[in-house]
Order: sequence, then structure tokens, then C-alpha cells
Amino acid sequence: MMYLVCFLISMVPIVELRVAIPFGIANGLDVFWLYPICIIGNMLPVPFIFFFARKVLVWGKDKKYIGKFFTFCYEKGEKGGKKLQAKAGKGLFIALMLFVGIPLPGTGAWTGTLAASFLDMDFKKSVIAVILGVLMAGIIMGVGTYMVKMGAGGIFAFMANSK
Repeated sequence: MMYLVCFLISMVPIVELRVAIPFGIANGLDVFWLYPICIIGNMLPVPFIFFFARKVLVWGKDKKYIGKFFTFCYEKGEKGGKKLQAKAGKGLFIALMLFVGIPLPGTGAWTGTLAASFLDMDFKKSVIAVILGVLMAGIIMGVGTYMVKMGAGGIFAFMANSK
């Protein structure tokens, strides 16, 4: 059941596997199963985002209740794509991979894929860059989680033994 929760968390925009992996590790899940489940969950929306998100955002920009949010998302994708292209030049593949892979707010598979679609990148190349970025983010989050977990455990063990 907890693997399903991690799978679903990894599909959610913004949090993605950056929350799902630490959540799974904190709940004692086996990393051997946790990583592939979270990666698949994080990558599952990618084709839909690439082919349909831009069209849906354009459609919803002028709607009464959702217009502001859709406009925000459209402008974020467009701005992200232009910024990525300006910084990357011909190294767009590497830039996209790093953008997705470095776990900072506003980056990740959802935003990276949306930016790739705004840049009219090749689907296959953008998916490969995004999956490499997702793998990198997963490793960073896993290592970071274990460091915090071991660090906190080490601190508590030291405090308990020093009394």
C-alpha cells in the first residue's frame, strides 16, 4: 500500500519523486522497489504533458474560473523554455537534464517537459533528458534523505550515550 502512495506522490506536480522517495525511505520501504516505482510514477505524465499540456493551457487561458491559473502555467512554461534555451544554446539536452535533475522548487519532470514542449524539442530527446534528470534527482534525494536520517540518528545516539 505504501508503494502505491509513493507512486501517486511521484506523479503530483511540484512534489514529484522529490517527496515520494524521502517519504518512502522514512517509512522503511525497500529502496530496490521504491526507486523504480517512483521513477515510473514521475515519468508516466511526461508524454501527456509534452503533447497536450500546452494545448490545454492555451484553451483555458480565457476561461472565467481557471483563466488566471492557466495563464500563469502557460507563462511559466514559456518563460522557463526561453530561459533554458538562452542559457543552454546548443547544450539544450544537458540543460534540460540538469533542470529536471537538480531538486529545486519549480524544477522537475513536469516543468521540464512543459518547457521542452514550448521549445518544440524532439520528443525522444526530451524524454531521455527528463528521465536522466529524474534519475539524478532521485539519487540526490535518496542520498540526502539517508544523510539526514543517519545524521539525526547519530546525533541522538551521541546524546543518549553522553549522559
